[in-house]
Amino acid sequence: MTKTAWIFPGQGSQAVGMGADLLDVAEAQIKFKQAEQILGWSVAELCQSEEDKLSRTLYTQPCLYVVESLLVDLMQQQGHQPQWVAGHSLGEYVALYTAGVFDFEIGLKLVKRRAELMDTAAGGEMAALIGFDREQLLEQLQQTEGVVLANDNSSAQVVISGTPEAVDTILANVKTKRAVKLNVSGAFHSPMMAQAAAEFEQILTNVDFKDAQVPVLSNVEPIPTTDAAQLKQRLLNQMTGSVRWRETCLALQEQGAEQVIEVGPGKVLTGLVKRTCSGIALNNISAAADIAQ
Repeated sequence: MTKTAWIFPGQGSQAVGMGADLLDVAEAQIKFKQAEQILGWSVAELCQSEEDKLSRTLYTQPCLYVVESLLVDLMQQQGHQPQWVAGHSLGEYVALYTAGVFDFEIGLKLVKRRAELMDTAAGGEMAALIGFDREQLLEQLQQTEGVVLANDNSSAQVVISGTPEAVDTILANVKTKRAVKLNVSGAFHSPMMAQAAAEFEQILTNVDFKDAQVPVLSNVEPIPTTDAAQLKQRLLNQMTGSVRWRETCLALQEQGAEQVIEVGPGKVLTGLVKRTCSGIALNNISAAADIAQ
């Protein structure tokens, strides 16, 4: 049996039209209706709407969670199972759902509140840096107050997060091939999300987590574990902590993963795995039709 990891993309991978072929699946129709009752709006309709609306954090995160979870359901119904799971930022919630840590409804309620808190965050900025000297970047981050490494995606691509002034300081002092400020409402995955994280903790504390059925690699600590208490604490730390995706890729390789399947729209994560690891087969499940292949 091929040792396989399933990975799940987060915000930024959304695409208009995602999940369209799931509308014809009876089991998916039931969960689309369940999601509408929880959210108060239709994921199925919003995924077919204008990009501006789908790209708003309030809607993006629940839409990605629902679509990716439904693809997971179909894969598992057809007998597919991973040996490890991991998700990028929002994708970690799908990873936990896949591993049986919580059910679809609990996961969506958590994602709904997370999206609301992050959508109202303000006062911070994020910027992607492509092609840079890592030592120089880390040195500048250490010397500059108010900015952190939010997403360590690969050796050549990271995201920084912090106050606008601090982000500008880094961009002015670190030579890059390309630097792009992200269209987000706040400084996600940074200490500036502390208030939102404190509010989220009140909700998360009252949610029962089960031990995972397969090991989960978390964003803030990419070491496989099935322990419910550890997974809950890691998820809580995620809102203010860095997404250590480069290390996640390396950890999967060290664990002996022979294949990585990205479940969800786009091919961002498999692209990052390819840049970081060699000798791992890469596949993408963006739609129900991809599963049969």
